[in-house]
Amino acid sequence: MQTMDNLVATPQGALTSPAAQRNADAILQRLRPHLPAKGRVLEIASGSGQHAVHFAKALPDIDWQPSDPSAEARESIDLWAKASALPNLRPAMALDMLDQSRWPQDSYDAIVCINMVHISPWATTEGLMQLAERTLPRGGLLYLYGPYLEEKVPLAPSNAAFDASLKSRNPEWGLRDRAHVSALAKQHGLLPTLRAEMPANNISLMFRRF
Repeated sequence: MQTMDNLVATPQGALTSPAAQRNADAILQRLRPHLPAKGRVLEIASGSGQHAVHFAKALPDIDWQPSDPSAEARESIDLWAKASALPNLRPAMALDMLDQSRWPQDSYDAIVCINMVHISPWATTEGLMQLAERTLPRGGLLYLYGPYLEEKVPLAPSNAAFDASLKSRNPEWGLRDRAHVSALAKQHGLLPTLRAEMPANNISLMFRRF
């Protein structure tokens, strides 16, 4: 499982991410007003599974589908789901943005992707946009969360250090330019509708399928 967080296992074996624990409520409060009252959400790169449980519990009329390419992550997601016993939280799906052969054929009202874009090669973001184009209906939501580079916005020292750390671990990783992400999204039928500052120098980005 690709992460820069220090994961700790619970006695039951599920993984705990301190960052996911810190940011889950802030993300939920930003995301909730933009989701349908009822519907289906596909979460990409769900990681430990804490976000999936937090969101599914708070949004009982949303059918929440977590996914991750990592078997370790999927095991953690399913352990969190088992402990929560939420009827609207689905078993983790094996989903890799670089392997279209395993992409779902179903449609979803929204796609949520938290902290993947910078901890993966750019081709993964290209895959995400292709999946969103294929999966979202007209007006469907793509939500991204994480740190980004932005023109005329000074880069916080902590984000600069984070970017350097990511690139030292893998040269294909690193903070992405928001303008490049938006341009890629537009190529796949997605228009930016919201940019909102979040805690710890992160931002929320929302796109709608047109």
